[in-house]
Amino acid sequence: MKLIRTYQNTSARINNLKDLPLLFFRLILAYGFYTPAMMKWGNISDVAEWFGSMGIPMPTLNAYLAASTELAAVILLPLGLATRFISIPLIITMLVAIVTVHIGNGFEAGDNGFEIPLYYILMLSALLINGAGKISFDNLIKKQMGSSK
Repeated sequence: MKLIRTYQNTSARINNLKDLPLLFFRLILAYGFYTPAMMKWGNISDVAEWFGSMGIPMPTLNAYLAASTELAAVILLPLGLATRFISIPLIITMLVAIVTVHIGNGFEAGDNGFEIPLYYILMLSALLINGAGKISFDNLIKKQMGSSK
């Protein structure tokens, strides 16, 4: 019985920390999208040309979409603002990256494989399903909307 109570107490304490991984996911993802976003915006015409060489349709439009989506992530994810909304185009962007760039290199990140984009998809899926958590503007907005009724 004591073991069961200890387990239950420990579980309750750990449950109080469930919003921290969501915050950490948001911060790590924003950091991870920063360099690619800046690189794309730094030379969008080269990115469009590269996209075209891989057979991506409407390469200029898609270069702007990818760069904008990644930049939006850098801004929105740390704030926990529109988290579920931004997660969807980011997941799509990572799926396109896997299919067009990484899949042929296998799994390993060191070989430019699909490991990192897959981890991003998993973290983004957790945010899509769970939301940003309590440590977020999304939560503040939700509370405000609830109190205005």
